[in-house]
Amino acid sequence: MQSVVLKLHPDDNVLIALRDLHKGEKIDFSHHSLILTSDVPAKHKFVTEDLSPGAVVFMYGVLVGKATQPIPRGSVLNTRNIRHDALPFREKSTECDWIPPDVTRWRSRTFLGYHRPDGQVGTRNYWLVVPLVFCENRNIEVLKQAFEEELGFAPPKIYRQQVAELVRLYQEGKLDEIDRQRAEADVQTTAKPGIFKNIDGIKFLMHQSGCGGTREDGDNLCGLIAGYLHHPNVAGATILSLGCQNSQVSILREQVARRDPNFGKPLLVFEQQQSGSEFHMLSEAIRETFLGVAEANKSSRAPALLSQLCVGLKCGGSDGFSGISANPAIGHVSDLVTSMGGRAILSEFPELCGVEQSLIDRCTGKEVADRFIQLMRDYAARAKAVRSGFEMNPSPGNIKDGLLTDAMKSAGAARKGGNSPVTAVLDYPEYSTEPGLNLQCTPGNDVECVTAQVAAGANVVLFTTGLGTPTGNPVAPVVKISTNSDLARRMQDIIDIDTGPIISGEMTIEQMGETILESVIQVASGEVRTRAEALRQDDFIPWKRGVSL
Repeated sequence: MQSVVLKLHPDDNVLIALRDLHKGEKIDFSHHSLILTSDVPAKHKFVTEDLSPGAVVFMYGVLVGKATQPIPRGSVLNTRNIRHDALPFREKSTECDWIPPDVTRWRSRTFLGYHRPDGQVGTRNYWLVVPLVFCENRNIEVLKQAFEEELGFAPPKIYRQQVAELVRLYQEGKLDEIDRQRAEADVQTTAKPGIFKNIDGIKFLMHQSGCGGTREDGDNLCGLIAGYLHHPNVAGATILSLGCQNSQVSILREQVARRDPNFGKPLLVFEQQQSGSEFHMLSEAIRETFLGVAEANKSSRAPALLSQLCVGLKCGGSDGFSGISANPAIGHVSDLVTSMGGRAILSEFPELCGVEQSLIDRCTGKEVADRFIQLMRDYAARAKAVRSGFEMNPSPGNIKDGLLTDAMKSAGAARKGGNSPVTAVLDYPEYSTEPGLNLQCTPGNDVECVTAQVAAGANVVLFTTGLGTPTGNPVAPVVKISTNSDLARRMQDIIDIDTGPIISGEMTIEQMGETILESVIQVASGEVRTRAEALRQDDFIPWKRGVSL
């Protein structure tokens, strides 16, 4: 018989409801039983002992909050009776003792990728068009319109067709038919075949940065874009610059050289203030970009070992099941990939609050640990400076679905990183080079984080969600993984993989992790396109330090 509750750690004094539970219901657990004093919605927690004000609440074996009022045994936790609290952290004092999983069956497995001269392997083959400053966004739009239709990369016209039909009905005076009409259509998930068979697309990025902010933001934008230029999924790029902005072309070239002193990809730079007319600049950009794309089309896929994978680990729209299904499942993927010499990137520093010590102790050396400590403290200080704090990270959706404190959310979010040693710590927007699990300083904000993970080299992103989010990325496929089967059924157009069978007891975390890795191989090989790719979710937002959680 399937259990209706779950206890995650022997030290926990809370249980998680796996289905809606009702006041007066008898709950059996660990040779004990209790009677619920209140209704407990699925994903929420209730206490297994009487708690007085100030008493600690433990979950995942760590402190996740303190009681603010008396909480009788069998009562549900909520934002009125619990507040955020977390254990302090200290310097690394123990060595990481880890037994890696058996990866024998995966050692000889390959994916089909694009091999770059610098040794990296891409899972896609894109040309990038990006502005150095927001002033060039309109020109990027002009180039996008010119290229996408003619090269076959334009999105389906299903929505335009729907509007056209509504206009026709309106003009014919058939408003009653408009009210009743529902668009039911088979939306094409791939672009029509273009003339460049080995190009996955031209991606046109836009942003609101590059000038008017701090010099740090300007430099970081150049570093972020440099990460995209260096990324194995990018064959070449066209850069539009105004000329007078903070994010100068010279800074961009310096940042590119930091990542690859022998950078050899085509990099076409057009500066409007040096080009005369706008027409002249855009015409030249179109001509040179077309020739660059034609050259990039000569690349083709070839087998690569799974050690060439760099997997971004992200959660967004999290719920009370995130930490017990999808997050530990991709944590197992992380352990498998890093055991084979690949890389995994765990980010979202505000969502590591309360689990810092375990990550510190997993670091391969004191230098790595000390850098993580410093970055965490600096980030927390920046947040406090703008009258905020990590405790304000959980969103209304998180709270509604059972994640009541930042420490509670963090304890589940950290499970995306599996159990492997932490081999490197990256500040934003540094590039990942060290095999193993890398910690990366980013906000929890979905798009800012994924944008940064890809700039650090993630060629596939595993994104877990309990509430549903359409977040994607322009150059790296984002695999959307639901924490529960209800979400997978309800929002099937954005979900790629359902980890609900972990909740129902049909699959173990390890079995689900291996299933996800099989899907990653298909996605990395270009055999499967993710839902985010089909929906053209090309989200790109640079992070302005210290103002985002």
